[in-house]
Amino acid sequence: MITTQIVCGQERPLYMDNGLHMQLTEKVVTSVHKKDKDWFAIVDGEEGVGKSVFAFQIAKTLDPNFSYKQVVFNANEFIKAVMTAQKNQCIVFDEAFTGLSSRTSLSEINNLLVSLMMEMRQKNLFIILVMPTFFMLDKYCVLHRAKGLFHVFSREGRRGYWHFYNKRSMKFLYLKGKKFYEYNEVKPVMFGKFQDQYMLNETEYRKTKTKALHHKERKTKAEKYMFQRNVLFYLLYKRFNKTQTELVTLCKECDFDIEQKAISDAVKDISIKQQFKEALEEKQEEVNTEKSVVPNFVPTPL
Repeated sequence: MITTQIVCGQERPLYMDNGLHMQLTEKVVTSVHKKDKDWFAIVDGEEGVGKSVFAFQIAKTLDPNFSYKQVVFNANEFIKAVMTAQKNQCIVFDEAFTGLSSRTSLSEINNLLVSLMMEMRQKNLFIILVMPTFFMLDKYCVLHRAKGLFHVFSREGRRGYWHFYNKRSMKFLYLKGKKFYEYNEVKPVMFGKFQDQYMLNETEYRKTKTKALHHKERKTKAEKYMFQRNVLFYLLYKRFNKTQTELVTLCKECDFDIEQKAISDAVKDISIKQQFKEALEEKQEEVNTEKSVVPNFVPTPL
């Protein structure tokens, strides 16, 4: 079907499969708006298949006011977007694993999804994570947080195809296909096509994306040194029972002037990261206790 969306103050047609449009508008939106829930979904696929374009089409359908300003590219932007979001807004975390080492990115994304759960639910947000493959995510995020997976792909060199796995089928796909990143292990519950239609200001989006990815690639040594400094303050304060005043004095003795507030902020920063890590490990333990046997099932829609 074809709907009319307002993009940059002008009407723009959007083609979307009837079944998908109905599920998003009648099931997902209703669930989030009326049942006090949030909705977190994943859009994955190889580079160049159009997964970001498709994610924006979904976002615009869920949130008519969606714009490029609701697209983020790194952890800090995602935190800020969630904390400042209005009720029922959609946020797209685009290229979440680009620009950093996969291990660092993986840890950041998993920790963020765990730590921001309450805020996402309280504001009834729609969250879409765009990434190369959902197999990179932690078990907890896939099995307990994500409502579904849209796998975007090309066929005979033509992009614009998608398969959808709901919460149950996505769980089985993750458990059965993770070893070889194989998507054919489980049949999708829905499938369809999409067109190359940007549902936001494409020029501004590309400018913002280029700037963000450039910043990721040029992550400075100063940032790494700052993190290492914060860890040292945290260890001295927590493990060796040094007061913040004593730490200020020790720094001055080494001709390094620092305010007590800076030390306090450093300790808080590492404490929060530790809490995220502990929460994630706790959830992982819960997931690991589940049975690994995958039963037969009858797929259900979104």
